[in-house]
Amino acid sequence: MRARLSGASKPADETQARVRRKEQTRQNLMQAALTLVGNGSSFTALGIREITREAGVVPTAFYRHFKTTDELGLALVEDGGITLRRLLREARQASLPGEDMIRHSVSVFVTYLKQHHLEWRFISSERSGGSQLLRNAIRNEIAHFTNEMASDLRLLNIFPGLSTHTLTLICSLVVTLMMNSATDFLDARADQPQIEREMLDNFVKQIVMVFLGAAHWEEEPTKSLLSGISKPK
Repeated sequence: MRARLSGASKPADETQARVRRKEQTRQNLMQAALTLVGNGSSFTALGIREITREAGVVPTAFYRHFKTTDELGLALVEDGGITLRRLLREARQASLPGEDMIRHSVSVFVTYLKQHHLEWRFISSERSGGSQLLRNAIRNEIAHFTNEMASDLRLLNIFPGLSTHTLTLICSLVVTLMMNSATDFLDARADQPQIEREMLDNFVKQIVMVFLGAAHWEEEPTKSLLSGISKPK
């Protein structure tokens, strides 16, 4: 009986080992692309042979995981977004009051940027350049960030008088600030912590300003706001 059970477990162990090796190769290919981009290469100019050489695998191994380099890029965008979105949702749901919640969320964001700087340099560069496919994927990730933030603020009963559409617009402003600040934080020098602290403080203040404006927003304010602006003479 023992021999029979031992024989049955061996194929299962081999299958699990193959799955682990396959996943490791996939991660190596993705990391190789990020390393090349981090060294100054343009992602759109990367070739499969260049990526596989950096990853230490034969070119045919690439096609077991991705059909094209764009498909590899899509995986990088998705991986970079999913984990950060989860961390930010946890930060917003930590039951911290007002500005403390904002500061905690910003700290989580900046820490994640530094821990995954190659991924976010890739995302920042491809957001405005690169292929249409990757730009669309990044826009979709930004939409996910925006919608999840709006959903969390609604659950936390923040800005209860605002419509879902208006709340989503406000969250879109915050996410745009977040994306625009990424490169600045990535470029911050480790030997100048005071400058980084000032950048973080300013980022928090910008979000507070957006939220203060939201707190005084009326659903149809355009006419009343513009009525006090005199026409140029």
